[in-house]
Amino acid sequence: MTEPLFQKILIATDGSEKNQAAVLEALRIGRASGAVVYAVYVEDLSVFESASPDLVIGDSWAVVEREVAEALNRVRAMAEGVTLETVTLQGKPAIEIVRFAVEKHIDLIVIGTQGKRGLERLLLGSVAESVIRTAPCRVLVVK
Repeated sequence: MTEPLFQKILIATDGSEKNQAAVLEALRIGRASGAVVYAVYVEDLSVFESASPDLVIGDSWAVVEREVAEALNRVRAMAEGVTLETVTLQGKPAIEIVRFAVEKHIDLIVIGTQGKRGLERLLLGSVAESVIRTAPCRVLVVK
């Protein structure tokens, strides 16, 4: 008996519409291969580092937490027939995605070309580009 092509898939999600195709593709591959799919949302806290002291961090934090919950709930709603685990991490998205992939022995990372930050690079978003360069496994970029 041959081993399945993928056993553990990581889908990096930020909840944006532009990321939807990547989520759907990761779930499709997970369904077909029987892999566990980890839907990972990385809270980029660097936005708070440069925030004005007048900004009410508590209110902003509540908005971020609500956004994370909504993004992961959308993935859950589409994940019928998939073994899904949702994970929230904090830090720089590319670094945390790769760190998680190493820790969990991920076989495939699925990531969109651009997320909420828009077109930061001509071809790929900066997070996707960094993940491609540093990932310990295959990376599927979905546009």
